[in-house]
Amino acid sequence: MLVGVEDCIPVMRCPRTRSELKLLDPDTFVSKDVETGATYKYKIVHGKPILIDFSDSVLSEDALLNSAAQSPVDRHSHSGVSGSIKKLLSPQKEDTRENVRRIIVDLEKKQRPVRLLIVGGGSIGHGMEAIYDHPDIQVFSFDVYDSPYVQFVADGHRIPLQEEYFDAVIVQAVLEHVLQPAQVVSEIWRVLASDGVVYAETPFMQQVHEGPYDFTRFTESGHRYLFRDFERISSGVNGGPGIQFMWSVDHLVRGLFRSTKAGKVAKLAFFWTQYLDRFIPPSYAQDGASGVYFYGRKSQYPISPQDIIKHYQGAQQPVRSAADRQSAGS
Repeated sequence: MLVGVEDCIPVMRCPRTRSELKLLDPDTFVSKDVETGATYKYKIVHGKPILIDFSDSVLSEDALLNSAAQSPVDRHSHSGVSGSIKKLLSPQKEDTRENVRRIIVDLEKKQRPVRLLIVGGGSIGHGMEAIYDHPDIQVFSFDVYDSPYVQFVADGHRIPLQEEYFDAVIVQAVLEHVLQPAQVVSEIWRVLASDGVVYAETPFMQQVHEGPYDFTRFTESGHRYLFRDFERISSGVNGGPGIQFMWSVDHLVRGLFRSTKAGKVAKLAFFWTQYLDRFIPPSYAQDGASGVYFYGRKSQYPISPQDIIKHYQGAQQPVRSAADRQSAGS
């Protein structure tokens, strides 16, 4: 369940210095750099602290404060017929549901209550409802905009929280929207407890979304190497070539006719291709996936560049020795 803002304050830290924050007045937090003597102030908007180092962010402080920390991109809600079509074209992935079930089972083995951080939690992600509904999982959440599902506004490049505090971190459909994914993953590693786990879903072959705030894609192997400081529990495809084909038809048609509506009609005509994914072997799906996932545990021993070559499990595998195949689960 989501914790209150007041529960987050004791573990909040300055995104610049990582020092503790003090309440200067009802609308401002402040921290002081003991080395330089510099003072940093952070506004509180609608009861939510805005903990961003704007000198090193794509976000504008003036724009964010003037909009009362609203999302810089339009986020539409869908209901009725629109909602039904949305569910048809963007169904919850069975891979995600199964992974969430596994995460919950693993977290239930830890001492209660469990502390879990959602990076980019402005909305409840696909298949994540069970995390929020669990009575023994305390959910801390932030995004670059305010919403009912976040306790503070922050940038994942500088997570303004105490280190080694969380039992788990979830970062779903976020890493494509940050300029430095490796820095965000390093921050996730920092705030996780020694045996903490991370779960990430990130696009691979997927068209641009959220316009100017979309930067990066990862193959399954590239995604694994991004999380090289974590021991792999499992990783693989999250949305296969069938889903990717459906989205490609959408963008092909919208480009030909300069019309988003035309693209959506074409996507609806080919919605059935997503169900072909169940017939595609994982090795082939990996090479043409719309997205990939990684589930791992914090480690002190990163994998090597040679290990990532052995890790590849796609359909273009070279002939390898039995020893190489045995070590490929890195």
